[in-house]
Amino acid sequence: MQLLTRHFFLLVCFSFHFYVVFALTSDGLALLSLQSRWTTHTSFVPVWNASHSTPCSWAGIECDQNLRVITFNLSFYGVSGQLGPEIASLTQLRTIDLTTNDFSGEIPYGIGNCTHLEFLDLSFNRFGGEIPESLTLLRNLTFLNFHANVLFGAIPGSLFQNLNLQYVYLSENNLNGSIPSNVGNLRQLFHLYLYGNELSGTTPSSIGNCSQLEDLYLDGNQLVGTLPNSLNNLDNLVYLGVSGNNLQGPIPLGSGSCQSLKFIDLSFNSYTGGIPAGLGNCSRLNNLIIVNSSLTGLIPSSFGRLSKLSHLDLSRNQLSGNIPPELGACKSLKELDLYDNQLEGHIPSELGLLSRLEVLQLFSNRLTGEIPISIWKIASLQHILLYNNNLFGELPLIITELRHLKNISVFNNHFSGVIPQSLGLNSSLVQVEFTNNQFTGQIPPNLCYGKTLRVLNLGSNQFQGNVPSDIGTCLTLQRLILKRNNLTGVLPEFMINHGLRFMDANENNLNGTIPSSLGNCINLTSINFQSNKLSGLIPNALGNLENLQSLVLSHNFLEGPLPSSLSNCTKLDKFDVGFNLLNGSIPRSLASWKVISTFIIKENRFTGGIPNVLSELESLSLLDLGGNLFGGEIPSSIGALKSLFYSLNLSNNGLSGQLPSELASLVKLQELDISHNNLTGSLTVLSELSSMLIELNISDNFFTGPVPQTLMKLLNSRPSSFVGNPGLCISCDVLDGLSCNRNISISPCAVYSSSRGSSRLGNVQIAMIALGSSLFVILLLLGLVYKFVYNRRNKQNIETAAQVGTTSLLEKVMEATDNLDERFIIGRGAHGVVYKASVDSNKTFAVKKLTFLGIKGGSRNMVKEIRTVSNIKHRNLISLENFWLGKDYGLLLYKYYPNGSLYDVLHEINTTPSLTWKARYNIAVGIAHGLAYLHYDCDPPIIHRDIKPQNILLDSEMEPHIADFGLAKLLDQTFEPATSSSFAGTIGYIAPGIILHICCKLALHSHVFCFRCELNCVVICYVVVTENAFSAAKTKASDVYSYGVVLLEMVTGKKPSDPSFMEVGNIMAWIRLVWNETDEIDRIVDPKLEEELANLDHREQMIQVVLVALRCTENEPNKRPTMRDIVDHLIDLKISR
Repeated sequence: MQLLTRHFFLLVCFSFHFYVVFALTSDGLALLSLQSRWTTHTSFVPVWNASHSTPCSWAGIECDQNLRVITFNLSFYGVSGQLGPEIASLTQLRTIDLTTNDFSGEIPYGIGNCTHLEFLDLSFNRFGGEIPESLTLLRNLTFLNFHANVLFGAIPGSLFQNLNLQYVYLSENNLNGSIPSNVGNLRQLFHLYLYGNELSGTTPSSIGNCSQLEDLYLDGNQLVGTLPNSLNNLDNLVYLGVSGNNLQGPIPLGSGSCQSLKFIDLSFNSYTGGIPAGLGNCSRLNNLIIVNSSLTGLIPSSFGRLSKLSHLDLSRNQLSGNIPPELGACKSLKELDLYDNQLEGHIPSELGLLSRLEVLQLFSNRLTGEIPISIWKIASLQHILLYNNNLFGELPLIITELRHLKNISVFNNHFSGVIPQSLGLNSSLVQVEFTNNQFTGQIPPNLCYGKTLRVLNLGSNQFQGNVPSDIGTCLTLQRLILKRNNLTGVLPEFMINHGLRFMDANENNLNGTIPSSLGNCINLTSINFQSNKLSGLIPNALGNLENLQSLVLSHNFLEGPLPSSLSNCTKLDKFDVGFNLLNGSIPRSLASWKVISTFIIKENRFTGGIPNVLSELESLSLLDLGGNLFGGEIPSSIGALKSLFYSLNLSNNGLSGQLPSELASLVKLQELDISHNNLTGSLTVLSELSSMLIELNISDNFFTGPVPQTLMKLLNSRPSSFVGNPGLCISCDVLDGLSCNRNISISPCAVYSSSRGSSRLGNVQIAMIALGSSLFVILLLLGLVYKFVYNRRNKQNIETAAQVGTTSLLEKVMEATDNLDERFIIGRGAHGVVYKASVDSNKTFAVKKLTFLGIKGGSRNMVKEIRTVSNIKHRNLISLENFWLGKDYGLLLYKYYPNGSLYDVLHEINTTPSLTWKARYNIAVGIAHGLAYLHYDCDPPIIHRDIKPQNILLDSEMEPHIADFGLAKLLDQTFEPATSSSFAGTIGYIAPGIILHICCKLALHSHVFCFRCELNCVVICYVVVTENAFSAAKTKASDVYSYGVVLLEMVTGKKPSDPSFMEVGNIMAWIRLVWNETDEIDRIVDPKLEEELANLDHREQMIQVVLVALRCTENEPNKRPTMRDIVDHLIDLKISR
């Protein structure tokens, strides 16, 4: 009996154990199967014990009374993996919350089997694929959140058949297609978040049926059309965001009940018309933001009724008129942003009633008058930015009582008077920018009293007195500009400051020595003390500035030798100590300056020979040693400076001997000045530099022999640069049409010195002359016959009415192109056809053929114009080699560039050169240099009027050369006045204007583009009226605009005519939209440069170049920078990198 009992007990125990191990519910088994697909990266690992009978005690799991799983919550667990199909087995689920993990893969279709589901949150994961149609089966679902995944495809219309949905979050995915038109079915919907996708089409008008809707966010999509009027039906709407789309038409809001609205953001669209006055009825509105949306008209005075408005931002539009004084009634306003519009008139004093105002930004408008005193009485004011207006007056003493003031930027106005000296004592200033006004008096001594000042820009005023010592002890200072004032006294001592990076105090009257304590600011990248009265030695401590990239100390009274410690500044790009009293020799240690491009020590007292160490500065593009006491010969090592292209100045020294043959290696050189030395020998070596030389000065030396033919153009353009060399002469046979009797300061070379011994000819001589004359006449007749026959056969032959090139060269060109046969055409443009002419194995030219209409060939004005163009020489301008003008057309001869145009390389017509970011940046700088030269260094200035990639030619080293400059003006002469048009340029690159639809019959004096025929065969056309369209408006700003478009094309790799820009308007609108939406350069930059984005220096350069381009392409010409400004900015950007 006991044995039987014992066996029974064992059987019961075994059975119990069996139940524990194998009795886990089906929901538990489904969860374990799901878990097998996951990994986790955190310590919060959900402990799911397989030995449990139910999963109800497991982390993240809740069950109902029937032990069925109703809650599945693993939010913030850091789980990776996929959500498997086993989810379909959890049929009683009410809640799935997997937010903020790393789930990937598709959302399982079987999730539709969880028909009791009410709450589904998969946000902040990496779920991909399309939204499953099976979600339509979840009839009890009220909360759906797929935010921040990588879902794509269209939003299924069936999703919006779930009439119980109250919260839908599909934002920050890659969804496309249109918003389903049946969205109006969701009568219980409170929140609809669709922002940050690629949705297109129009906003469905049915959305007005979602009567409970409180939050509607459609920002950052590609929606088009107008906003539906039905939005006015949403009486409960609190938050509305539609920024960053392609919306057009009028803004329909304000006509209905908007009493619930608190937040509206309509920014970065392209509306027509103005701001609806009805928005003033939205009495609970806190934030109204409509930035960069093409708004015009006035700011509604009805906004004065918005007593709860805390932020009003209408910046970057085309709003005009006055700032309405009624805004002073917006008692809750904390931030008012109306900058970058066309507002005019005075700042209303009523704004002083905004007692809570913290930020006032009215910069870049047309405001005039004084700043009302009431503004300075707003105690809460922190940031006041009023720069780029026409404001005047003085800053009142009351400004010093603003205890919260951080940023005051009023540069580029007409302010005057003395700045209150106690400014800074009661506040913690961060940014003070007063540049380019007429302030006088002393700089306030306590601007950094709060120990927070980062930017102090006081340049281009009339400040007097000393630089406050407070500046030297300001440890937070990062940027200091004191240039172009009347400051006196000594520079302050500087404490250790690792944040200070930029210092400019040029063009003052500062005296004393450069403080050695400046070496404490070890992260300085730029120092400019040019044009002061500084004296003493250059301190050794400057060698501590290992990050220094630009050091300009010129036009002072500095003395002594260059300190060898400067060799530690290995990042130096520009070194200018010209016009001082420095002496000694150049330290050998400066060979460490491997990246320096500009080295200027002119007008000092340096002695010895030109040191060979300079030949190791392999990046030099400008070397100026003029006006010193250097002696000896020019070293042959000078030929190692292969990058030298802007200038080499060795003038006004005591150099002797002959020119080294290695000088011919400087094939890029534009300017060479070796005047006022004791140099001897011939000029033969310089003949090899003539192709790039723009300026040459060899005056006051002892050169001898004939001037090489290749230097004759330089001699003719500036004879004074050759004087003072009594041994020089000109060979008559190389004058190329010039007479030996021409009034030139250099005498002809003696050719027939032995022929003047006798004036009597013998019989044999007379016979020889007669025979020679007969032969000459016969040959001449044969030549005329050949010419006549040749002309009859060749319709293309040119009857030259004016020329610079020789007839023999013309014949070679015609022969090389088979009389301008189409087979040799390499390009067509607005100014003519271009042929490739290989004259011989070593010479290839590009020949531009200009066809004339209604002008007599070779008119004096045209010849004068072409000769003017041919005399313009610059490294970044294509040189006109020769020209011939005929009756009906002319030929211009240029150097041929095998790399073709920037257009060819950028858009892969020519794929041989690699267009890296460095190459693109250098091209941008080169174009800027060339345009700046045309605008400011030519007399009269030349406006190109057709800047585009096709007119930028690239040499073998990818250096840019601007083509077709001067041709627009030249070709204005080639059309009859009755049909003349001053229109020049290429659509897409022309500065914006007005487009008018007109009839061709009324457009005889306009540049018309006909696009179709309509009633009665009348051709309907449009005329583009731009800044280039009329002579009064042919401004430099038009070239700046075109240059900006070219910059954007180089950054993006996209043409201005790219079809993807059609909806937004143009490349500028697209970039502004993307940039303002994301601030990410990645979405803008050419995919070919994607790998270079990892280089932070390159990334920052790309960003800055885009910002420069956007400034260049401002609609208003007066808001665009000058080409000189652009050159300075790009060079500073290169230095700062």
